[in-house]
Amino acid sequence: MSGFVAVDLGATSGRVMLGVVTGGAGDERVELTEVGRFTNGPVEVPEAHGTALHWDLLHLWRGALDGLRAAGDLARQRGVPVAAIGIDSWAVDYASVAADGSLLGNPRHHRDPRLTGVADDVLDRLGHSEHYGVNGLQTLPFNTEFQLVAGRHDATWPLVDSIRLIPDLLGSWLTGVTVAEVTNASTTGLLDATTRRWSDPVIEALQAEYPELGDLRARLADPVEPGTVVGHLTGTVQAATGLGAVPVVAVGSHDTASAVVGVPAEDERFAYVSSGTWSLVGVELDAPVLTEESRLANVTNELGVDGTVRYLKNVMGLWVLSETLRTWREAGTEVALADALAAAAEAEPGRTVVDVDAPEFLQPGDMPARLADAARASGQPVPDGVGPVVRCILDSLADAYRRVLAEVTHLSGREVDVLHVVGGGSQNELLCRLTADVTGLPVVAGPVEGAALGNVVVQARAVGVLAGDLPALRGVVRRSARPVRYEPQTAPAG
Repeated sequence: MSGFVAVDLGATSGRVMLGVVTGGAGDERVELTEVGRFTNGPVEVPEAHGTALHWDLLHLWRGALDGLRAAGDLARQRGVPVAAIGIDSWAVDYASVAADGSLLGNPRHHRDPRLTGVADDVLDRLGHSEHYGVNGLQTLPFNTEFQLVAGRHDATWPLVDSIRLIPDLLGSWLTGVTVAEVTNASTTGLLDATTRRWSDPVIEALQAEYPELGDLRARLADPVEPGTVVGHLTGTVQAATGLGAVPVVAVGSHDTASAVVGVPAEDERFAYVSSGTWSLVGVELDAPVLTEESRLANVTNELGVDGTVRYLKNVMGLWVLSETLRTWREAGTEVALADALAAAAEAEPGRTVVDVDAPEFLQPGDMPARLADAARASGQPVPDGVGPVVRCILDSLADAYRRVLAEVTHLSGREVDVLHVVGGGSQNELLCRLTADVTGLPVVAGPVEGAALGNVVVQARAVGVLAGDLPALRGVVRRSARPVRYEPQTAPAG
């Protein structure tokens, strides 16, 4: 048996999992145990012209170290050596580091209000079609390149020596070695989706249009593929965690890349929803789709493990539901998630379906009021009360999944027989049933910890404990998980 530690950082929480690989050749499986969990979320900070949203990176670092220490303790109790560590997280957000290695402030959150209008300005200057033809990236207001442009006048910018995405930063603190893992780097807008390397033409065009950026390429580490051993824990980290010189592996460091590895698919004819704060709906391809039709549909080509492409689209996800529960809680009405879902199951189906991807649902705030406004604007009944509001959210999410699935399969030419839902949203039975009904496809829900499983199996292969290609790794996932299958009960929506 060998142990592997997966540090899995989501937009609302972080967790550290110990994965133990058991079984012989052809029958390996992973037993996951959560050894640490900590909160995460945006922190509002006052500044000269209003407020800014930041991540509390030092809180995440402390949580990761505590989790590593707990993983080491549990592994010793079980008599299992810790063979490697891997980190995955959400994408696009970056930290700025000075030449002496010091952190130049907490990273901005991708919902920070200063990003408004930046994407349009950048793409108007660089050319929408030309830009997509290189990076293949869905236009979202918070892609890293737009964040860099928005921050070019920051007082700290001239001091920035290194730009590091979140898992690359934490990995560099663990090992002293800085890399840019490609699955996360592909969300920056600066990577060539075909060559899987930084795009000099894109970077040079940005620098020409926004000279304050200076030499961007010099601030970016060289890209590495998932499965690369980055380095080993430094002496300082060894002392803090009680671990030895354990190797740190660059896994699919975008949590969706790891989650897609963690899809228990039996062949290539599958689509997936990585369901959490965000939902990402897509298919797995061998090459990017860089057509004008794909750009106009705003579908993205993010890079995956083993040379694959995650051809997908972002859907607002369970963020809308979590913000709704938060709004009620702050107004003095505590509604448990289980109670909210039970009430939604009893509510009238399909009564109000809104576009949850509309810009008004992006920022934190009063989601029930925004849902009501969207209903009025579209001439639909206004949801009122816990059941109708939550049913509106879930019906709208399922409908968004249907629409996006139809787009990505049409544009890619990929035929699918099953829809896999992984991540926290796979536990939402009502959402899974609604998704099966509106898509007309069986929905296979689970594993919940798809990202952690994908993280672990890539680590294990990197150090020789597992072997084989991506389908072989998914075989390990299938033997390790207990997914639930939902068959469609009604005719799919048109």
